[in-house]
Amino acid sequence: MRSGLQRRLLLLLLLPLSLFALISVYFDYQAAGNAALQQDQQLRRLIPLLADSVLAPGEPGAGPVMMLAPQIEEFIKGNAGFSGFRVSDSDGNFLVGETWISAVVPTSREPEFHSMEENGVTYRIAVQRIRTVAGELILQLADGSDARQQWVRSVLFKVLLPNLMLVLAAGLAVNWAVTRALRPLLDLKDAVERRSPRDLSAIDPRTTPAEVQPLVDSLNRLFALVNDQAEGQRRFVADAAHQLRTPLAGLQAQVEAWAQAAGAPAAGGQLTLSAEKITALRSATRRTSQLANQLLALSRVDASGMASQPRQRVDLKDLCESVLALHLDAAAAKRIDLGLEVTFAQVSGYEWLLRELLGNLVDNAVKYTPAGGTVTLRCGQQHSPAGGQAQVFLEVEDDGPGIPAAERARVLERFYRVQGAAGEGNGLGLAIADEIARLHEAQLLLEPALAAQHNGLRVRMVMNLTV
Repeated sequence: MRSGLQRRLLLLLLLPLSLFALISVYFDYQAAGNAALQQDQQLRRLIPLLADSVLAPGEPGAGPVMMLAPQIEEFIKGNAGFSGFRVSDSDGNFLVGETWISAVVPTSREPEFHSMEENGVTYRIAVQRIRTVAGELILQLADGSDARQQWVRSVLFKVLLPNLMLVLAAGLAVNWAVTRALRPLLDLKDAVERRSPRDLSAIDPRTTPAEVQPLVDSLNRLFALVNDQAEGQRRFVADAAHQLRTPLAGLQAQVEAWAQAAGAPAAGGQLTLSAEKITALRSATRRTSQLANQLLALSRVDASGMASQPRQRVDLKDLCESVLALHLDAAAAKRIDLGLEVTFAQVSGYEWLLRELLGNLVDNAVKYTPAGGTVTLRCGQQHSPAGGQAQVFLEVEDDGPGIPAAERARVLERFYRVQGAAGEGNGLGLAIADEIARLHEAQLLLEPALAAQHNGLRVRMVMNLTV
């Protein structure tokens, strides 16, 4: 982690510095080019003055008589050791001046510019064929202070080396600064790595820099979610083991008793069971199977990962009709009037969970409503009491014994049953429905039945309307 951040910070800081160095080199070269252009123009102006310095032809075999013009003399003295001139005849033969200046024979009378190196110095030379009082001569004027010819050394020592040293110093400084700045983050990483898998306590955000506190807050939220999920799993396993122990022990004891009875010598390996015993065995088996299914449903609802799954558009009217059909036989066996009062309504949610919720509510209503009673499923739209967004409702009403007001909050707890309640429930139906309602950002409400003459119970869930 540290090396990755260091590399990125070094690149982000050193790349601009390197770019600035290249820009500096470019502008230095441009300045050198401008200076060289000015020197070329100066040499162009001085060449005619060098021609005017020729006063007369010289003796045979000697150079012409010359007296340097003041500007030429000033130029030579001002660049002592880095300047000179040469006068040659029309064929390029040396007459007077500096012998180290190479002969150049121009092809026209226009001034030409050349470069030559002598003793490690690069000279800029202007040459022109000019007619003088001594005849047609080739005049050359050399200048060793040409900025463009010296720009490499100037850039190397005045720009590149200082910038390179600056970049290296900046790299060392950034490496030191990043190491110091990342120390709290590295300490946080070490603290997390040293933690036990069971230690999901929150990290104190006050011990971290302000820039890292959002990360710490996110980690704390993650720890809290994982801790809640782990606690839910532990609670579920404990509850499941506790609730399954009794019916499974009863079944095992009954089967063991029958096995012993069948193994007795008088039975001859055969056992005759009465219809009452078979009915009791079937009832216990059904109860155990129902408990296992409800525990499985509770486990799936308890999973926090459901919130990350995409929701679907669920038609509550179709849902009510399909759930009603599944419970018609059970209602008919008790002569219960299982009715439906539905209008079109849709919500955004998980269809299989809403089906589980409604199935548990209808199953409870049919189970606890006495024979000849009434159970009604309803769904539809309504206006929000606060006058905001339209809402949809889903409810199941029965005319059974109802639930006392003091018990309505507790019956939503897992495995809690009202004292003296009839039937063989497991205390999970309403708990599962409440978990599903909360997963859909809704609340499960337990209210008295609408009909005044009935005790009854109305279980109601209200959700936001899907547009």
